[in-house]
Amino acid sequence: MKLKIRRYRWSDLDTILALHRIALARVGLVPGDGVYYDDDFPRIQEIYLACGGDFLVGEVGSRVVAMGGLKPVDTDTAEMCRLRVHPEYQRRGFGSAMLVALERRAVELGFHCVRGDTTLNQEAALSLYERQGWRELSRERVGDLTVVYIEKRLIPPAVLEL
Repeated sequence: MKLKIRRYRWSDLDTILALHRIALARVGLVPGDGVYYDDDFPRIQEIYLACGGDFLVGEVGSRVVAMGGLKPVDTDTAEMCRLRVHPEYQRRGFGSAMLVALERRAVELGFHCVRGDTTLNQEAALSLYERQGWRELSRERVGDLTVVYIEKRLIPPAVLEL
């Protein structure tokens, strides 16, 4: 099974919103918990694409099973948001593939750092970020949850001088 990663299209909206909700429910996050929100989904064009970021989806066959976005914080830093893999497709390397694709895209867009957050409930996500060289910045208690803030400095590809 191969994951094909491409840019988000408006026709993906219902599918990625459902993926978001399924993935969060799987780790016990629910609307109104202070961490879970989904109001950015109808505005992906505005929030991610039109302001210098990006939003990618991963497909197996024609089914969207993974996603992730980059939202500019400033000229140097992008926030990685919405990294999700459908539970039926987890533990196959798709999360790593999406993370690497988003990091590469951030470099292409000129960012030198990516930041994000996850919760202690999301153990697989924490392990993934750690394996990929992200470092913890801080933690914050939000209701019954502990939010972990993380970042990674990006290294642009070497430029060959001729």
